[in-house]
Amino acid sequence: MQNVMKDVFPVLYSFRRCPYAMRARLALDSSATAVELREILLRDKAQAFLAASPSATVPCLVAGDGTVIDESLDIMLWALRRTDPEGWLRPDGGSIEDMLVLIDELDGPFKTSLDRYKYASRYPQGDPIGERGSAARFLEKLDGMLSGRNWLFGETPALADMACLPFVRQFAATDRAWFDAAGWNRLRTWLAVFETSDRFRRIMTRYPVWKDGDPPKVFAARAG
Repeated sequence: MQNVMKDVFPVLYSFRRCPYAMRARLALDSSATAVELREILLRDKAQAFLAASPSATVPCLVAGDGTVIDESLDIMLWALRRTDPEGWLRPDGGSIEDMLVLIDELDGPFKTSLDRYKYASRYPQGDPIGERGSAARFLEKLDGMLSGRNWLFGETPALADMACLPFVRQFAATDRAWFDAAGWNRLRTWLAVFETSDRFRRIMTRYPVWKDGDPPKVFAARAG
Protein backbone atom coordinates (compact mmCIF):
# COMPACT_ATOMS: atom_id res chain seq x y z
CA MET A 1 0.00 0.00 0.00
CA GLN A 2 1.06 3.58 -0.61
CA ASN A 3 -0.22 7.10 -0.02
CA VAL A 4 -1.26 9.69 -2.60
CA MET A 5 -3.11 13.01 -2.47
CA LYS A 6 -6.33 12.98 -0.50
CA ASP A 7 -9.55 13.54 -2.51
CA VAL A 8 -13.03 14.65 -1.50
CA PHE A 9 -14.35 11.25 -2.57
CA PRO A 10 -12.42 8.01 -2.89
CA VAL A 11 -11.17 7.76 -6.47
CA LEU A 12 -11.92 4.68 -8.54
CA TYR A 13 -9.88 4.16 -11.68
CA SER A 14 -12.07 1.93 -13.82
CA PHE A 15 -12.71 0.57 -17.29
CA ARG A 16 -16.37 -0.02 -18.11
CA ARG A 17 -16.09 -3.44 -19.76
CA CYS A 18 -13.43 -4.96 -17.49
CA PRO A 19 -15.05 -7.70 -15.36
CA TYR A 20 -12.71 -6.94 -12.46
CA ALA A 21 -13.76 -3.28 -12.51
CA MET A 22 -17.39 -4.35 -12.83
CA ARG A 23 -17.22 -6.39 -9.65
CA ALA A 24 -15.72 -3.43 -7.78
CA ARG A 25 -18.49 -1.10 -9.00
CA LEU A 26 -21.11 -3.67 -7.98
CA ALA A 27 -19.92 -3.63 -4.37
CA LEU A 28 -19.68 0.15 -4.33
CA ASP A 29 -23.26 0.29 -5.60
CA SER A 30 -24.54 -2.16 -2.99
CA SER A 31 -22.77 -0.36 -0.16
CA ALA A 32 -23.95 3.05 -1.44
CA THR A 33 -20.34 4.25 -1.49
CA ALA A 34 -19.92 7.35 -3.65
CA VAL A 35 -16.61 7.58 -5.51
CA GLU A 36 -15.07 9.80 -8.13
CA LEU A 37 -14.99 7.51 -11.14
CA ARG A 38 -12.11 7.97 -13.57
CA GLU A 39 -12.62 5.97 -16.76
CA ILE A 40 -9.24 4.81 -18.07
CA LEU A 41 -8.25 4.10 -21.65
CA LEU A 42 -6.18 0.94 -21.32
CA ARG A 43 -4.11 1.57 -24.45
CA ASP A 44 -3.21 5.09 -23.29
CA LYS A 45 -3.15 5.08 -19.50
CA ALA A 46 -3.25 8.41 -17.70
CA GLN A 47 -0.10 9.31 -15.75
CA ALA A 48 -2.06 9.90 -12.53
CA PHE A 49 -3.41 6.36 -12.80
CA LEU A 50 0.05 4.91 -13.40
CA ALA A 51 1.34 6.84 -10.39
CA ALA A 52 -1.46 5.49 -8.18
CA SER A 53 -1.67 1.85 -9.28
CA PRO A 54 1.26 -0.43 -8.41
CA SER A 55 0.11 -2.94 -11.05
CA ALA A 56 -1.14 -0.40 -13.64
CA THR A 57 -4.38 -2.39 -13.88
CA VAL A 58 -8.01 -1.54 -13.18
CA PRO A 59 -9.77 -1.32 -10.88
CA CYS A 60 -7.68 0.78 -8.54
CA LEU A 61 -9.22 2.64 -5.62
CA VAL A 62 -7.55 5.51 -3.81
CA ALA A 63 -9.30 5.85 -0.46
CA GLY A 64 -9.88 9.14 1.32
CA ASP A 65 -6.79 8.66 3.49
CA GLY A 66 -4.63 8.03 0.42
CA THR A 67 -4.51 4.26 0.78
CA VAL A 68 -4.39 2.47 -2.59
CA ILE A 69 -6.39 -0.74 -3.05
CA ASP A 70 -5.30 -2.43 -6.24
CA GLU A 71 -7.27 -5.69 -6.32
CA SER A 72 -10.95 -5.97 -7.25
CA LEU A 73 -11.90 -8.38 -4.46
CA ASP A 74 -10.12 -6.20 -1.90
CA ILE A 75 -12.14 -3.20 -3.13
CA MET A 76 -15.34 -5.21 -2.73
CA LEU A 77 -14.41 -6.19 0.82
CA TRP A 78 -13.32 -2.64 1.68
CA ALA A 79 -16.67 -1.22 0.60
CA LEU A 80 -18.82 -3.92 2.17
CA ARG A 81 -16.97 -3.96 5.48
CA ARG A 82 -17.69 -0.26 5.78
CA THR A 83 -21.41 -0.78 5.14
CA ASP A 84 -23.28 -3.85 3.96
CA PRO A 85 -27.01 -3.02 3.86
CA GLU A 86 -27.90 -6.03 1.70
CA GLY A 87 -25.89 -8.55 3.70
CA TRP A 88 -23.51 -9.57 0.91
CA LEU A 89 -20.98 -10.71 3.52
CA ARG A 90 -23.63 -12.65 5.48
CA PRO A 91 -25.19 -15.20 3.09
CA ASP A 92 -28.02 -17.28 4.46
CA GLY A 93 -26.64 -20.50 2.97
CA GLY A 94 -22.96 -20.38 3.85
CA SER A 95 -20.15 -18.26 5.25
CA ILE A 96 -17.81 -15.62 3.93
CA GLU A 97 -15.07 -18.26 4.04
CA ASP A 98 -17.14 -20.52 1.76
CA MET A 99 -17.62 -17.65 -0.67
CA LEU A 100 -13.94 -16.75 -0.73
CA VAL A 101 -13.02 -20.36 -1.56
CA LEU A 102 -15.41 -20.28 -4.52
CA ILE A 103 -14.12 -16.90 -5.71
CA ASP A 104 -10.57 -18.19 -5.48
CA GLU A 105 -11.50 -21.06 -7.78
CA LEU A 106 -13.04 -18.62 -10.24
CA ASP A 107 -10.06 -16.25 -10.14
CA GLY A 108 -7.64 -19.14 -10.57
CA PRO A 109 -8.41 -22.19 -12.74
CA PHE A 110 -11.63 -20.85 -14.30
CA LYS A 111 -10.13 -17.49 -15.28
CA THR A 112 -7.05 -19.19 -16.73
CA SER A 113 -9.24 -21.37 -18.97
CA LEU A 114 -11.54 -18.47 -19.83
CA ASP A 115 -8.62 -16.38 -21.07
CA ARG A 116 -7.30 -19.22 -23.23
CA TYR A 117 -10.76 -19.79 -24.67
CA LYS A 118 -11.81 -16.17 -25.24
CA TYR A 119 -8.41 -14.89 -26.36
CA ALA A 120 -7.25 -17.97 -28.23
CA SER A 121 -5.10 -15.96 -30.65
CA ARG A 122 -2.87 -14.94 -27.74
CA TYR A 123 -2.11 -18.61 -27.01
CA PRO A 124 -1.22 -20.14 -30.40
CA GLN A 125 -0.11 -23.41 -28.84
CA GLY A 126 -3.29 -23.71 -26.78
CA ASP A 127 -6.47 -25.72 -27.17
CA PRO A 128 -9.41 -23.28 -26.90
CA ILE A 129 -12.05 -26.01 -27.08
CA GLY A 130 -10.30 -27.97 -24.36
CA GLU A 131 -10.04 -24.83 -22.25
CA ARG A 132 -13.75 -24.18 -22.81
CA GLY A 133 -14.43 -27.66 -21.45
CA SER A 134 -12.27 -26.99 -18.40
CA ALA A 135 -14.08 -23.74 -17.70
CA ALA A 136 -17.42 -25.47 -18.25
CA ARG A 137 -16.79 -27.78 -15.32
CA PHE A 138 -16.78 -24.78 -13.00
CA LEU A 139 -20.00 -23.52 -14.59
CA GLU A 140 -21.59 -26.92 -14.03
CA LYS A 141 -20.66 -26.54 -10.37
CA LEU A 142 -22.34 -23.13 -10.21
CA ASP A 143 -25.43 -24.50 -11.95
CA GLY A 144 -25.62 -27.22 -9.30
CA MET A 145 -25.26 -24.69 -6.50
CA LEU A 146 -28.30 -22.86 -7.89
CA SER A 147 -30.53 -25.91 -7.52
CA GLY A 148 -33.48 -24.96 -5.34
CA ARG A 149 -32.39 -21.37 -4.80
CA ASN A 150 -32.05 -18.16 -6.74
CA TRP A 151 -28.47 -17.28 -5.80
CA LEU A 152 -25.31 -19.23 -5.08
CA PHE A 153 -25.59 -19.08 -1.30
CA GLY A 154 -29.29 -18.56 -0.69
CA GLU A 155 -32.32 -16.56 -1.72
CA THR A 156 -30.59 -13.20 -1.88
CA PRO A 157 -27.46 -12.13 -3.78
CA ALA A 158 -24.15 -12.11 -1.96
CA LEU A 159 -20.47 -11.41 -2.49
CA ALA A 160 -19.85 -14.65 -4.39
CA ASP A 161 -22.60 -13.97 -6.93
CA MET A 162 -21.37 -10.51 -7.75
CA ALA A 163 -17.72 -11.54 -7.86
CA CYS A 164 -18.52 -14.38 -10.29
CA LEU A 165 -21.22 -12.92 -12.54
CA PRO A 166 -19.06 -10.52 -14.60
CA PHE A 167 -16.79 -13.42 -15.58
CA VAL A 168 -19.63 -15.83 -16.34
CA ARG A 169 -21.07 -13.07 -18.52
CA GLN A 170 -17.72 -12.79 -20.31
CA PHE A 171 -17.63 -16.55 -20.89
CA ALA A 172 -21.21 -16.59 -22.20
CA ALA A 173 -20.54 -13.74 -24.62
CA THR A 174 -17.60 -15.56 -26.20
CA ASP A 175 -20.00 -17.93 -27.99
CA ARG A 176 -23.53 -17.19 -26.86
CA ALA A 177 -25.11 -19.86 -29.04
CA TRP A 178 -22.87 -22.53 -27.52
CA PHE A 179 -23.52 -21.24 -24.00
CA ASP A 180 -27.29 -21.15 -24.49
CA ALA A 181 -27.26 -24.71 -25.85
CA ALA A 182 -25.17 -26.09 -22.98
CA GLY A 183 -28.24 -26.84 -20.86
CA TRP A 184 -27.40 -24.86 -17.72
CA ASN A 185 -30.92 -23.56 -17.25
CA ARG A 186 -30.43 -22.34 -13.69
CA LEU A 187 -27.14 -20.65 -14.57
CA ARG A 188 -28.65 -18.92 -17.60
CA THR A 189 -31.56 -17.64 -15.50
CA TRP A 190 -29.15 -16.37 -12.84
CA LEU A 191 -27.13 -14.55 -15.48
CA ALA A 192 -30.25 -13.13 -17.16
CA VAL A 193 -31.57 -11.74 -13.87
CA PHE A 194 -28.24 -9.98 -13.40
CA GLU A 195 -28.00 -8.63 -16.95
CA THR A 196 -31.53 -7.17 -16.84
CA SER A 197 -31.25 -5.65 -13.36
CA ASP A 198 -31.25 -1.96 -12.51
CA ARG A 199 -27.96 -2.53 -10.69
CA PHE A 200 -26.28 -3.81 -13.84
CA ARG A 201 -27.63 -0.84 -15.78
CA ARG A 202 -26.21 1.55 -13.17
CA ILE A 203 -22.75 0.07 -13.02
CA MET A 204 -22.53 -0.01 -16.83
CA THR A 205 -23.19 3.73 -17.24
CA ARG A 206 -20.82 5.17 -19.82
CA TYR A 207 -18.32 7.75 -18.64
CA PRO A 208 -15.98 9.75 -20.89
CA VAL A 209 -12.31 8.87 -20.69
CA TRP A 210 -10.79 10.76 -17.77
CA LYS A 211 -8.06 13.32 -18.33
CA ASP A 212 -6.02 15.11 -15.69
CA GLY A 213 -7.77 18.34 -14.79
CA ASP A 214 -11.28 17.10 -15.63
CA PRO A 215 -13.96 18.00 -13.07
CA PRO A 216 -14.91 15.09 -10.82
CA LYS A 217 -17.58 12.68 -12.09
CA VAL A 218 -19.20 11.02 -9.12
CA PHE A 219 -20.43 7.45 -9.30
CA ALA A 220 -23.47 8.07 -7.10
CA ALA A 221 -23.99 4.52 -5.98
CA ARG A 222 -27.17 3.59 -4.22
CA ALA A 223 -28.36 0.32 -2.76
CA GLY A 224 -31.34 -1.57 -4.14
